[in-house]
Amino acid sequence: MWTKEVFGTDVYHLVSAFIIYSIMGWLVESIYMSFCNHKLTNRGFARSPFCPIYGFGAVIGYLVLHPLEKDVFKLYFVGAVLATVFEFLVGKLMLRLFGEVWWDYNDKPCNYKGIVCLESTVAWGFYAVIIILFLHSRVMAFIDRWSFSLGSKFCCVVLAVVTVDYVIQLMNAFHIDIREKKEKLVDRYENFKARWY
Repeated sequence: MWTKEVFGTDVYHLVSAFIIYSIMGWLVESIYMSFCNHKLTNRGFARSPFCPIYGFGAVIGYLVLHPLEKDVFKLYFVGAVLATVFEFLVGKLMLRLFGEVWWDYNDKPCNYKGIVCLESTVAWGFYAVIIILFLHSRVMAFIDRWSFSLGSKFCCVVLAVVTVDYVIQLMNAFHIDIREKKEKLVDRYENFKARWY
């Protein structure tokens, strides 16, 4: 699975880059919002330092945009537009699933329903240029510093921890009582055990 190629890059490098960008995105956004709020702010949905929207955005952005690396202006414009569309679609999905969006641009000029705004669109274009021209090659070089065996194990551990963290947070968001579910599972196990032993 890890060595299968997708758009000219193996799955191992794509997953590793996704993890790195998700952590970097969480770090940058948490630092920025901590300064804005004058207190430490966790900008992730869950407890782990992980924002998958940045991981998906950076990896998909790289796969789509790297053919434009020779034309910086086109790269900037297409990156800004695509990232804004991506942010809008994620925001609409969050509204549908959770009834709210976890960011709010209503106080920003030139915003649309608080989901996207001109300021972010301008920033997304710069991020696209930075990722394609400067950052992605360094991320790949960092991934290649580690052995495939160690790196793939690390990816599995990180994804397992993040998955558990997100499942717990989603259960809380949808008001699913974990203790109640645990008690039902224990009852089912006890009933099963009583029938067979």
